[in-house]
Order: sequence, then structure tokens, then C-alpha cells
Amino acid sequence: MKKISIMVVLLFGMIQLSTAQQVVDKEITFTSADGKITYGGTLSMPAGKGKFPAAIIVSGTGKQDRDGLMAGHKIFLDISTALVNGGFAVLRLDDRGVGKTTGNYQTATTADFADDALLAVKYLQGIKEVNPKKIGLIGHSEGGAAMSIAAAKSKQVAFLVSLSGLAMNGFDALISQNEKLVNESKLPDYDKARSNEINALMFKTAFKYADSANMETKLNETYAIWKVKDDAYFKTLNIEFDHFRFPVYSYVNYAIGPWYRYFIQYDARKTMAKIKVPVLAINGDKDNYVVPEANLSNWKNYIAAGGNKKVETHLIKNVNHLLLPCQICDQAEIPKIKESVAPEILQIIITWLNKTIK
Repeated sequence: MKKISIMVVLLFGMIQLSTAQQVVDKEITFTSADGKITYGGTLSMPAGKGKFPAAIIVSGTGKQDRDGLMAGHKIFLDISTALVNGGFAVLRLDDRGVGKTTGNYQTATTADFADDALLAVKYLQGIKEVNPKKIGLIGHSEGGAAMSIAAAKSKQVAFLVSLSGLAMNGFDALISQNEKLVNESKLPDYDKARSNEINALMFKTAFKYADSANMETKLNETYAIWKVKDDAYFKTLNIEFDHFRFPVYSYVNYAIGPWYRYFIQYDARKTMAKIKVPVLAINGDKDNYVVPEANLSNWKNYIAAGGNKKVETHLIKNVNHLLLPCQICDQAEIPKIKESVAPEILQIIITWLNKTIK
């Protein structure tokens, strides 16, 4: 899954998306309570004064700069530009260990990124132009999990907006994501079956021993037992060369790290039942990472289980995980896509904020 970066958005006057605004850019910094991490970013806002609603965007996919550069697309900058032109102000933050933000990204977990988002909430409460009672979170991908954790533990969060946001248990998300990628790959069917089998075995072992000092040993044991069985199976296929490889060394080293140990145990159902604020969830139907239908359903059902039915969901056609319009909609197409974030998505966000938060 995806690690998280954060970006703060101050929501200014609600006007049409197409209306251009005069923009004021400012470099900002703030620090964690213990002084160990300094967050750096660029605050972009329309000219003028007010007491505005605000949001923190929680996003992902490794270490990112404040523009959210992914596969040649500056997703955060695209969103920021549209929101500022729509009357919003945006603070884009560098990830931990990137640009002007300090800290160790490799040792951070989803819970740490949720805490980062709450630090940004506290920071915004000190900005005179912000309404402290109308500060929310906007999460992309695993940011959906991080913002859910944050909203579940703090009454200072006023609303949530999910963009391709995760609303599944960590273990289930890993299984579904990898199965989808494998099943849609060009591997022969027998290698797809082998890949899904070893992935499931390793994920189940990681889940079982996530809190154990013996996790590395157990993962290697699981692989070794499977490899003996798999070698015997491959001989029955009467194929001369075996091109299938499971990256056991890199997987085990990744799985024993703090992020993976936390994420595979993440309980979305339990966490999201504690969310009591309005929620907007948007997914593209061509998302290859966060299964759109299942996650949109969870946004409604998991939150409703706690008594909150203030959830609106949208499934957007021909849009991928990065919120980009697509045609082939595979991974290879993304760097070739010329368009930025789908305008329909940006308009849905603004319309929902107008009627729900304004």
C-alpha cells in the first residue's frame, strides 16, 4: 500500500471552479510538540481576508515532495491550483525527510501520519484566517486510513474527503490489491496462481506474527515450505524454464519494518465506526490499487455501523488511482496521460464542501 504525506488546505470563499483568483504564496514551517520534526511547505491562497473552513490533505506512495510528484504528474499541485482558483487556499507540505521537512520516513507508520495530520489541524487553529471549528481532512489512497485514524481519535476534525481512499483492513487491502495486479498482469495462468498462493501465505504469516520478534524467521520458514511444494508442482507442468520469482528477501525485509507491521493489523471496521463527521468518498472505476466498489461500500457501511449516516460516495468512470482520466488505464499509461486530475472530481469536492461545511 501507500505511505503518507500531508498537505494543508485552507478553504476560502465558495465560488465556481473556473473562476481564477489572485494568489498569495508563502513559505511556512511548524514543528511537532517534541520539537523533533519540522514541517515545511508552501501556503497558496487567494488574496483577501476571512474566517475560512480548512482541510489537511493526507496522501501517499513513498516519499513525496510538496507537489506530490507521481509518475510525472504533480497531483498535489494540480489539486492545489484548482482549489485556489475555486477560492481555496492550499498549504502543500514536504514528506518526512523530503525538502524542508525533517524526520525519518522509513520508521513512520500510518498512525504516525495520522498524528502528523492532527498536528496540522492544531497549526491551522492558530491561523487567524481559519475557522477552528471547520477544519477537516482530505485523504488520498492510504491517506483514507490515516485520516480515519485521526478523526476517530480527535473531535477537532470537522469533515473527511476520501480520494481513492482506503477503507479496508490492512490485511484485506494487501490481498485484494495484489490479487488485482496479478490477475490483470500478462503472466500465464499457472504463474498467476502461484503468485496469488505465495502472496496469500506470506501475508497470512505476516499478519499472525506482526507483533512477534520471530516474524522474519516465520516468513522465511513459510516461503521455504512453499518452495519445496511449488518446485514439485512446476515439474508436473513439463515446462523447460521457470521464470517465476517471488522476491522473498526484499519482501521479508520490508514486512519486518514498523510501517508494514502496523498496516497489516489496521482494523478499518473498528476505526471507522468511531467517525462521527460528514464524509465524502470518491473513487475512479479504473483504480488498480484501492478496489473502488468495495472501498466505497465500506465508507458507508463501516461508518454507519457507528451511527453516522452522513456519507456521500461517487464512482467516477474512466479514472485511475491518481484521479487521472484514462483510456487503457494500466500502470504503463500513467506517464503518457496529458490531463491532470479529473475536473469532475474537483467540482464534486467543491459542491460537497459548499453544502456540507460552508
